[in-house]
Amino acid sequence: MEYSFEEPIIELEKKIDELRKLDSEGDVSFQNEIKKLEEKKNSLIKKIYSNLSPWDITLIARHPKRPLFQDYSKLIFKDYIELHGDRQFGDDQAISGGICWLEEEKVFIIGHQKGKNTKENIKMNFGMPRPEGYRKALRLMKLAEKFEKPIITFIDTPGAYPGMDAEERGQSEAIARNLYEMSILKVPIITVVVGEGGSGGALALGVADRIFMLTNSVYSVISPEGCASILWKDAAKAPDAAKAMKITANDLLSLELIDGIIEEPSGGAHRNYDITAMNIKKEIISHLKELKKNSTKKLLEKRYDKFIKMGKLFKE
Repeated sequence: MEYSFEEPIIELEKKIDELRKLDSEGDVSFQNEIKKLEEKKNSLIKKIYSNLSPWDITLIARHPKRPLFQDYSKLIFKDYIELHGDRQFGDDQAISGGICWLEEEKVFIIGHQKGKNTKENIKMNFGMPRPEGYRKALRLMKLAEKFEKPIITFIDTPGAYPGMDAEERGQSEAIARNLYEMSILKVPIITVVVGEGGSGGALALGVADRIFMLTNSVYSVISPEGCASILWKDAAKAPDAAKAMKITANDLLSLELIDGIIEEPSGGAHRNYDITAMNIKKEIISHLKELKKNSTKKLLEKRYDKFIKMGKLFKE
């Protein structure tokens, strides 16, 4: 089982659910037993989640019950109006975006979109955008710039779709264009990596003034499986690759590639959508206030400095 480290927690949760059902159906109270099991579960979650390996964190970032962009668009923002199409080829469902309210301010939000089930994932291509997805995102960013509205992006993709049709329509050009255009957009940009941030497919939404990662998210140039296949010719060595690649939020913060880590609730974002969304919202509002204090010139200068300084040289 991929999520074997969660098995003890899941077993306790099943027992708690069974006792709650018995408690609601019968005359005998099981509240004391439920309370003890809850305490045991919370202690176990704290113990397990404080000792996760980079590969464990990768699996949590991919968790099938993890909140997705469509969840955050409802929990953090109000009156979200989705805008469709790139005005060139079509409407890529792997990227969603539009205008909405963040408290009392209008903002544009854009994010990778995955499905809740197989049917939805097929429709959304498992969160892997084609060129028209990135061109749709850029169209919305330009619209935000025109109306002087901040941009919030949510990254959650294994990478850009590598199919022949995507390459024929200019996948690499579409990604490169987004990198260039985002670097000079004259409005504040905040990015949050909420799940898996894979390669240029993620970076195409990630050139921002502030970049944050959820505790159990990952951000990398290639998947651990892909790295293991290249280096060791064995995808089974993905856990070793995950450790070597430095892909966790803590790793990237120490390398000064991101600006901060947004805490997830105990046991991961998939155990409490509301707290996760609240924590993200708090950070976005706080940093948006700071960014808006800058003139356009200063905003662009700081963004340039931020990315030009990235990278460290280690001498042996």
